[in-house]
Amino acid sequence: MPDEKIETLVIGGGQAGLVMSHRLKERGLSHLVLERHRITERWRSERWDGLKFQFPNWSVRLPDFPFPHSDPDGFANTDDIIKFIEAYAKFVSPPIRCGVAVTRLSRRDGAGFIAETTGGTITADNVVIATGPYQRNLVPDMLRDHPVFQVHAADYRNPGQLPPGAVLVAGAGASGAQIAEELLQAGRRVYLSIGRHRRLPRRYRGRDLIWWLAEMRLDQVSPEERGPARLGPVISGAYGGRTIDFRNFAADGMILVGRIEAAHRGVIEIAPGLAESMTDGDLVYTTFLDTVDAYVKRRRMELPEDPDARATFADPPCVTAPLTHLDLAAEGISAVIWATGYGVDFSWIDLPVLDARGEAVHRYGISAMPGLYFLGLQWLSKMNSSFLSGVGDDAVVLADHILARRL
Repeated sequence: MPDEKIETLVIGGGQAGLVMSHRLKERGLSHLVLERHRITERWRSERWDGLKFQFPNWSVRLPDFPFPHSDPDGFANTDDIIKFIEAYAKFVSPPIRCGVAVTRLSRRDGAGFIAETTGGTITADNVVIATGPYQRNLVPDMLRDHPVFQVHAADYRNPGQLPPGAVLVAGAGASGAQIAEELLQAGRRVYLSIGRHRRLPRRYRGRDLIWWLAEMRLDQVSPEERGPARLGPVISGAYGGRTIDFRNFAADGMILVGRIEAAHRGVIEIAPGLAESMTDGDLVYTTFLDTVDAYVKRRRMELPEDPDARATFADPPCVTAPLTHLDLAAEGISAVIWATGYGVDFSWIDLPVLDARGEAVHRYGISAMPGLYFLGLQWLSKMNSSFLSGVGDDAVVLADHILARRL
């Protein structure tokens, strides 16, 4: 027999789970939140010391709870975000149990669900899976047997964590770019592996990128409107927040290489196409500037021109004549940081709601199985679904759906 029965079970006590609890409480719906570790655990244990949030302070908020700050255009550090989410948890005061992990979720005979947990068995009429999109570090195993220090970006902390010598950062997304720049500033010789990417301006015509996304409602674009593209923008809040241009990195001494293709006995094979990747990133960048300019003209907005944003730089030698191989020992590379992204881990869900890749099948967070929901995933219903400022809108939809099921 189940140990406990509740109406709605929320799995995950991060910002998505807390926001879901807030929306359920607003509607008088009984529920329980389970968190396998602590509130904000990933912010505590899976962020590096020097990380700066990618969103300016003025844009950071959770439902009915703005982010306290003294500099609206500044960028928060990890401790600031942890304190903010902790304060939000006190504001919401959710019915939460920490240190309880769900090990299996299955269908109950008849209707509802059975959650087997490290604290007993729970049955629930509804389940909201709010465990987030960053559950599994994606690390290639091509250097598995090579004696070089390796760490995923989630486990990187600071330059002092790495052994002396040069560093290869594999992956030039937002995290990889910021970590590579931090290492360069610390005096390390840095190799940065760049593949396909979406480069966008930090600011343009006196406004931050996040302001433009909201103003033009690009942050409301749906998954259907987005198309198959999955790449996030390469932006950073580090060093006051500035536009990332890999040519500037190269000018400061960073060595740019193409996408890592394979490795054999400590020699990495670099795929061709670095110049093409840079060109594609530039095209995304200039297309965005053109879109903003057209919007400003159409709306007759009085905003300053920004010709410096369109300044072009000559490709450095490492782009025009890129490396095809990288011998770790010969180049003195003692550490590799895999900034290669994350995947979901829904292996504990014993229900037919996952696709062949193990990802959730849903429409705007509502699965085909009555009573089962997802929240906080990237592009759940729109671009900003996984943003701190966007998860609240999706939670409203799910809470209303749960209320309608009860009625």
